[in-house]
Parts: sequence; structure tokens; C-alpha cells
Amino acid sequence: MRIEVVVSTGPRRVSTTQVDCSSATSAVQAKNLALQQLALDTSLYASWRCAVWGKSVKPDYVMVEGDRLEILRALLVDPKEARRLRFNQQGSRAAGLFAKRRQGAKAGY
Repeated sequence: MRIEVVVSTGPRRVSTTQVDCSSATSAVQAKNLALQQLALDTSLYASWRCAVWGKSVKPDYVMVEGDRLEILRALLVDPKEARRLRFNQQGSRAAGLFAKRRQGAKAGY
């Protein structure tokens, strides 16, 4: 069975590999096989979660032919908190959907 494995080791750095494995391979086993193929240290990525086609899966998920396993790193900042910080930094006039208005236009248009 052949599956595709995608791992992002850092911002804007994505590595992709094809893994040949048996039909009873779990997500964690496929992750370890892929990390070995990419010559990455498996102990560093042990806590990273797995997803199949963008949907989070448990470590014991059994892989199926044609699956795309994604190895997900932890978020550094909560997305809601990042948006809140950006808004506080930019101010209410420079943020949001109606930040740029035509000269003389009504508010909200």
C-alpha cells in the first residue's frame, strides 16, 4: 500500500514523501516510516499530531490506500489571540472589512 506523507518542519518549509507500508499500518507507524525516509529524528516529532486529508485522526487510525497523512506541529499562538493582538496594534480604523473606504462614502459601504 502506498500513502503520501507531508510534514512541515518550520514556517514555509514542507517536505513530502511516498511511503510503502502494509495494509494494517497505523498513523503513528506511517509517521515514523516517513520521518526515517526524510532522515528526521523521530523523537523530536513524537508529540506532533497526525491528520488525514486535513482531518485530525487518533494515533491508532489504520491507514488506507491513497491516504495523505499530514504531520501537524503545535501552534505557537492561538489564532484568536493573534487576531486580537493585530487589532490592538493596528487600531479600529486600520483593521476590519471596511477599513479602506472611498472618499466621501457612507460608513459601511
